[in-house]
Amino acid sequence: MAIEAGTHKLGPDNASLRVNTGRSGAAAAAGHDLTLDVTSWEATLTVGEQSSLELTADATSLRVLEGKGGMKGLTEDDKADIKKTIDKDVLKKKAIHFSSSDVQTSNGDLAVKGDLEIAGKSAPVQFTITVADDGTLNGSATVAQSDWSIKPYSALFGALKVNDEVVISVDGKLG
Repeated sequence: MAIEAGTHKLGPDNASLRVNTGRSGAAAAAGHDLTLDVTSWEATLTVGEQSSLELTADATSLRVLEGKGGMKGLTEDDKADIKKTIDKDVLKKKAIHFSSSDVQTSNGDLAVKGDLEIAGKSAPVQFTITVADDGTLNGSATVAQSDWSIKPYSALFGALKVNDEVVISVDGKLG
């Protein structure tokens, strides 16, 4: 399906923006693979002669949606501790921003390239967003935290580590 020309707005009302983490290390079995929900964000997709994608997200709006694995389930206190660590040590309460430098449309796919700013540092990313005939869209990008000078979280003297690569995904519907 060709994506309808014009301006399309995305945000928590019509789409989800999530971050998925993995774990490694000798004590990996004790940790959790996390799904974090970004609860405050907005994106503007402009499709036309000069297509573009802009996204801003409040770094303090990440919430633990799910923790898979681990020796025990995540408690509400665990989730609050994870949020504090993300705010203080990982994202440092700095805004997240993506600005495209190139968006190519082809048969319902958007090939997107641009700069992603996290924790005050910018680095290039590229990803594909697929738009179905009914307007639903999905896409993801795998990014290495170290590309943004973020040291992945570790505990138990490094025996439990969050993987450097995380997956950022978006699912929603154009309105």
